[in-house]
Amino acid sequence: MIAAQAAFETKMLLRNGEQLLLTVIIPSLLLVLFSTVDIIDTGTGRSVDFLAPGVLALAVMSTAFTGQAIATGFERRYGVLKRLGASPIPRWALMAAKTLSVLVTETLQVVLLTVIAFALGWSPHGNPGYVLLLLVLGTAAFSGLGLLMAGTLKAEATLAAANLVFLLLLVGGGVIVPLDKFPEGVASALGLLPISALSDGLRDVLQHGAGMPWGNLGILALWAVLGLGAAARTFRWE
Repeated sequence: MIAAQAAFETKMLLRNGEQLLLTVIIPSLLLVLFSTVDIIDTGTGRSVDFLAPGVLALAVMSTAFTGQAIATGFERRYGVLKRLGASPIPRWALMAAKTLSVLVTETLQVVLLTVIAFALGWSPHGNPGYVLLLLVLGTAAFSGLGLLMAGTLKAEATLAAANLVFLLLLVGGGVIVPLDKFPEGVASALGLLPISALSDGLRDVLQHGAGMPWGNLGILALWAVLGLGAAARTFRWE
């Protein structure tokens, strides 16, 4: 049941033009544009080496947080979740299917963005296992926040808030603009955000070949626990 529901959720996501724009086209365009046009100073080295990890983090956020929050919010508004909750599939299995669908979509995103980055001359370093752990924890953190928003706000409010957060974190989350371009106090605060922890952690591993970024992992784990815990307590199916 979980596999069948996950397959259905994935098909619905990939058939949604707006979600496809958010999860695939925008990250791809940002990667190509800022890697080929000298708009932002990304420090020493090639721009793509700095941008690729950040865009991978953005792809995770766009699917696990923004896309999932909007889709789930409107499913709740139209009574889809209520009907599914009364179906033979348990509610925990439905949430597991949604999570699996997010992971499948993210896998497709990562493969596509990696191919584009390689075509632009990207040369990553580091342990793939560290990258995988960062992506999984990032997914958990953003998924919890997305479900928290979708389960507590009205669908229209979720749509507006999720897109606003996406734009704000795109600019201030270290995805394209390095955090050291901000004032010191602001940069320190922004570094505690899940998008900053994910993008900086991926950048440490993939750009600099560093070991396990324990600090960034800790931030992501904390957000995951808080987000998923709050979502589990407050999520409304109707």
